[in-house]
Amino acid sequence: MPSNKNALIRYKYLDRLLSDRHHYYTMRDLSEKVNEMLEDDGFLKVTRRCVEKDVESLQDAPFRADIETFPVDGKTIYRYRRSSFSIFREELSNEERNLLHEVLSTIGQFDGLNHFDWLEKFKMGLGLERRRQIISFSNNPYLQNSNLLGTLFDQISNKVVIRLSYHTFTDATIRSIDFHPYLLKQYNDRWFLLGAADTDNKVLTFPLDRIDKVEPLPKMKYRKCPDNLKERFEDIVGVTLYEDRECEHIVLWVSDAAKGYVITKPIHESQTQMKGEKEQKIRSTYPILEGGLFISIDCVPNYELIRELSSFGKELVVLEPSMVQKEVYKRISGMNKIYSEILK
Repeated sequence: MPSNKNALIRYKYLDRLLSDRHHYYTMRDLSEKVNEMLEDDGFLKVTRRCVEKDVESLQDAPFRADIETFPVDGKTIYRYRRSSFSIFREELSNEERNLLHEVLSTIGQFDGLNHFDWLEKFKMGLGLERRRQIISFSNNPYLQNSNLLGTLFDQISNKVVIRLSYHTFTDATIRSIDFHPYLLKQYNDRWFLLGAADTDNKVLTFPLDRIDKVEPLPKMKYRKCPDNLKERFEDIVGVTLYEDRECEHIVLWVSDAAKGYVITKPIHESQTQMKGEKEQKIRSTYPILEGGLFISIDCVPNYELIRELSSFGKELVVLEPSMVQKEVYKRISGMNKIYSEILK
């Protein structure tokens, strides 16, 4: 057995790779992946021969791992014969069991969906008793294609490239794209898939209800997400980011009837209430707006923002910039025109 002090760390990496049923790994692939993980964790790279010896060592005492090899496209693939095998086995402490119970209860909204049936089996395997639900998340059981959540969760977790077939609301033509999936995000009771096309690094967004088919492409090499997706959502409301738009300082008036809702549930995380001289100055500029409060947000205007601002009706008025003001006015005017015709 190699005496290298990092051998156990490499065994841990190999243990994860050899139990992977979503990718095919040759010895070259195993070497590349192990070195990537070593680098990410701050260790020095090793030679391919070192990784070969590690694989041989895993098959000897004390691990006695049953590693099978088989050909795919003329290449030799390595993996554990049983995907459930691991050289690392630990019993859960009571604290860990309790934490898992809470986590599983929290994500229980996925119960009944394809690819999430393992949740119930996992609970049973841990011996966790059933108990009444004490947290209820907003969930739309009639959402089209919600069954894809489990499939996409599985592909993202295992870093699998997929072939995505989709259509738009305005065009029923089904198109396909080889896609690197990165994130599932919920907004307004709908789910969206974010990722990048295989041809470039630009992050794209697909609503699940417009996805027709998902096919795994295990032979393709998965590309890491080029952006910090958390930062991507800091400057927007919802999920749509227009790359060609700048962040805007948006000033709003909110009526007394609606201010409680806006204060307790901010429109955007940058929301700030105007006070003191700033408030007095803007009140003198818009004397027609009595009572209420003035707030500002800093974000990139998009479809979701305009819809959110319009949803307040007369209880919220956009004061600046004019571009956002006109978008809201256009939306409200369109509604007014339709209702005027209906109510004649």
